[in-house]
Amino acid sequence: MIRFRNKNDREAELDVTPFMNLMIVLVPVMLLSMTFTQITVHEIKLPDLSQSETSSEENPPKLEVLLGNDIIKVFYPSNVLLQQIPLQEVDGEPAYDFEQLSLVLQEVKRQLPERRDILLLSEREVDYQSLVSAMDAVKSYNTVVTASMVEVELFPEISLADASVK
Repeated sequence: MIRFRNKNDREAELDVTPFMNLMIVLVPVMLLSMTFTQITVHEIKLPDLSQSETSSEENPPKLEVLLGNDIIKVFYPSNVLLQQIPLQEVDGEPAYDFEQLSLVLQEVKRQLPERRDILLLSEREVDYQSLVSAMDAVKSYNTVVTASMVEVELFPEISLADASVK
C-alpha cells in the first residue's frame, strides 16, 4: 500500500502569540494579588530557677509585667506595683492597651537604661495573640528620628512565666 502525499497538505505552524499575550497579562496580576507574610521570631528564655532558691539579697530586682484577664500590671521590683493598665474598648470589645504599656516601659527604660531583661507573666486564660502582642510591646517601640521611623530597643531579653506560679 503506497500512500501519496497531496501537494496541498502543509505542516501546520503552532502560533503561541495568544498564549504569550495571556501570560504577559496573567503573571503581573497574580504577583500583585499575592499576599506577603512576615514572620517574626521572638527569642525568649525561661526564668532562672536557681536564682529563686538563693537569698533575695543576691538577686537583682526584677522588672515584671503581669498580663491578667482584665488588666496589665507592671512591677518593679518584683512586688512593688508601678502601674495598672485596664482594658480599653476597641470596636465594642475589651482589648489590652499595649500602647500605654509601651509608654510605661519607656519611662522605666529612661530610669534604668542598662536594664535589658524583663519577666512577662500571663494568666492561663490569656490568648496567644495577646501574649505575642505584649512581647512586641515590651521588646521595642517605633519612633521618628530625623524624619525616619526607627525601632528603639526596650527590654529585648524576655522571660516567660505562668502568673499562677508567682
